Amino acid sequence: MSVAIISGSGGLVGSEAARHFAARGLDVVGIDNDMRRHFFGPEASTLWQRQQLEAELGRRYRHADLDIRSAASIDALFARYAGRVSVIVHAAAQPSHDWAAQEPATDFAINAGGTMNMLEAARRHASDAVFIFCSTNKVYGDRPNQLPLVESETRWTVDPAHAFAEGIDETMSLDQSTHSVFGASKVAADVMVQEYGRYFGMKTGVFRGGCLTGPNHSGAALHGFLAYLMKCAVLGQPYTVLGYKGKQVRDNIHSRDLLAAFQAFFESPRAGEVYNMGGGPYANCSMIEAIRLSEEIAGRPMQWSYEAKNRVGDHIWYVSDLRKFQAHYPGWQPRTDIAQTLREIHDALRGRTTAERAA
Repeated sequence: MSVAIISGSGGLVGSEAARHFAARGLDVVGIDNDMRRHFFGPEASTLWQRQQLEAELGRRYRHADLDIRSAASIDALFARYAGRVSVIVHAAAQPSHDWAAQEPATDFAINAGGTMNMLEAARRHASDAVFIFCSTNKVYGDRPNQLPLVESETRWTVDPAHAFAEGIDETMSLDQSTHSVFGASKVAADVMVQEYGRYFGMKTGVFRGGCLTGPNHSGAALHGFLAYLMKCAVLGQPYTVLGYKGKQVRDNIHSRDLLAAFQAFFESPRAGEVYNMGGGPYANCSMIEAIRLSEEIAGRPMQWSYEAKNRVGDHIWYVSDLRKFQAHYPGWQPRTDIAQTLREIHDALRGRTTAERAA
């Protein structure tokens, strides 16, 4: 039986990947040691997701409580499944640029060092497997803020005459910008995944995500924009908007749509390829627009406030240009808009909250 090895299996993308590949007949080995709890506190723990995967997938899912910083542990795991691995989804990461500034060495060890460990183990024991890496648009640093921006009532947009008006493509430079510590560690990982494809001929794909979202997200204040926003709306908790008048724009891609892109790459992989991946023109919103939608779906006003100081390296406007990926895989497109995504997050949060209270 073919095996899918998925790091960060308790997280948003990892759990979606586990269900996706198990539904397609693969045995899934999930790597996750609940570091999200360490990063963001007990409310961000992914233990609930691991328990759901074990209950739903049964024998199709085997959990490995490992730290990707341990090269020996990761190598031993890959060696155990040598000859059977068809796909590797590397989604484990320290995901917050705010948190990274507190512990830069830890951030780099996880994001850059952990990726190196996954790549080396794959090269030794699963060199024919497809290696899919969850990178980030933060590899571009704050360079998107140099675009000619236009302010409207609820959002920033880009001058329609500019080449990136409909989205930022993969030609944007990574140099001469402020990345944040997190962005820098992801650049290192991003480039190394490309290099293992180009130098060693491995089937590696780098997906530079915008905001990845969906009902499986354990949203926290420092990471998980829509999930945490809706959590505050459902529980009546305060939310703080940081900078840019609340008009900063993000594209958001539902994890289900992201996995459809992964599946397309898995079926027809390339070596060392890079794609900007997000909701694109189809699914993006500003903070103000997201708050209004959340209030409408939750059926009550939110308690939110505004602080003028933005986060270091934060984007004012970021929308992904999806045309390169769609040219390579013309059957794919995002299918879940912002409103539907928020409704799914809302319903999942209400369900989990009810279950926790009953327990």
